[in-house]
Amino acid sequence: MAVCARHPLIRAIARSELLQCRPRALPSSTSLRRHAHRSLQTSSYAPTPNPPDFAFAFEYANPPSRPTPQPVAHHHSLGYVAHTHPHSIDGVLLRSSTALPRAHAALSFLQRRRIPFVLLTNGGGKHEAERVAELSRKLDVPLDEGMIVQSHTPFREMTELWDKTVLVVGGDGGSCREVARKYGFKSVVTPADLIVAHPEIWPFARVFAPYYCSFAQPLPAPILPSNPAASLKIDAIYVYSDPRDWSLDTTIILDLLLSHAGILGTLSRKNDDASLPNRGYQQDGQPPLYFSNPDLWWAAAYHLPRLGQGGFRAAFEGVWAAVTGGERRGVELLKTVIGKPFAETYEFAEKRLRAHRQGLLDGGGAAGLKSVYMVGDNPESDIRGANSYRSAFGSEWKSILVKTGVYRDGTQPAWAPTVLVEDVYEAVQWAVRDSGWDVKV
Repeated sequence: MAVCARHPLIRAIARSELLQCRPRALPSSTSLRRHAHRSLQTSSYAPTPNPPDFAFAFEYANPPSRPTPQPVAHHHSLGYVAHTHPHSIDGVLLRSSTALPRAHAALSFLQRRRIPFVLLTNGGGKHEAERVAELSRKLDVPLDEGMIVQSHTPFREMTELWDKTVLVVGGDGGSCREVARKYGFKSVVTPADLIVAHPEIWPFARVFAPYYCSFAQPLPAPILPSNPAASLKIDAIYVYSDPRDWSLDTTIILDLLLSHAGILGTLSRKNDDASLPNRGYQQDGQPPLYFSNPDLWWAAAYHLPRLGQGGFRAAFEGVWAAVTGGERRGVELLKTVIGKPFAETYEFAEKRLRAHRQGLLDGGGAAGLKSVYMVGDNPESDIRGANSYRSAFGSEWKSILVKTGVYRDGTQPAWAPTVLVEDVYEAVQWAVRDSGWDVKV
């Protein structure tokens, strides 16, 4: 933890305040490089004379912290109902942190035959290179970061904001800031940076000051309400992972959505103007708001499900409605939500698959991708997303539900798959037969 003197966030404990600290300086090396996707499939195996016209998307969830996945019951008495297992219990490629018996064989077959595939997850908080290294080691299959799509991976394509100042919320410490920088964003601010530089933003944050000071960094500009032209301006708000301090994060996001043009410390004069769309809210150049994961629940070590990023979004929407009047006054929260089962994530995955296929065919053939097989274990996200998605490129998406994860054999899934199979290897076998490709798995 970085500790120093004369910072207003932390006072001496004897004076009922906190320790003093200063945000750490930026790393000496802050150069960012563009991500170059080059799938290991393009160079590891010989070309196939009869190239396939199909591809795969496999659900992959971050392993839960407990050793064995447990069902989630219906907890009516606690005020919520969990209809399925939380998303983070993987059952397509892994069970907990161990590869399922035929996962290695399934992916190895695809690589030998140069059939493109990507791994989809609603998890995040780490860079793709770090995440895929873990998965490659567990599955004993060579993978690269272009083959995994995390909840926040599509943010890297927003190149128009790379040179702007963005707020990144969520995750442990400064991990999501580093992910955003590796994506190409040059000026990334976190709530910790703001509260350390301006502790008056949220007076109840003092108890978390040692934590904030351990990763806070200097702001690119101060908050100067008396001089908006020189004040800190935020051009986009990204929720990369589950927020750790809901109260602080809610306060800062709310300030920005009520501001003039994303300038912190200002208040838009258009707010609550009945003559404007949305009663003037978010009509004055405020930064767009992006959520990366819609999941309400996730599985942790505790025996009951825990609220995820979807819980934070629901809570913020409640605060927004209380402040603006919400639906009863014709006001909505303007936002973008990605992650399974939303179409934006499936479209991004398909673009990745087309790029992989183009590489596998030495620069040609992307337009020939006719079918994509989504293999998942969760009807509510994996199967629902594949069934609902309509490809802008004309590809047909088919859903394959495996019995090795969330789904319980004999039950009726809320979203019926194209086919129900035992495991991921049988899914690949079925898809190859369905495609009409004359190759035996």
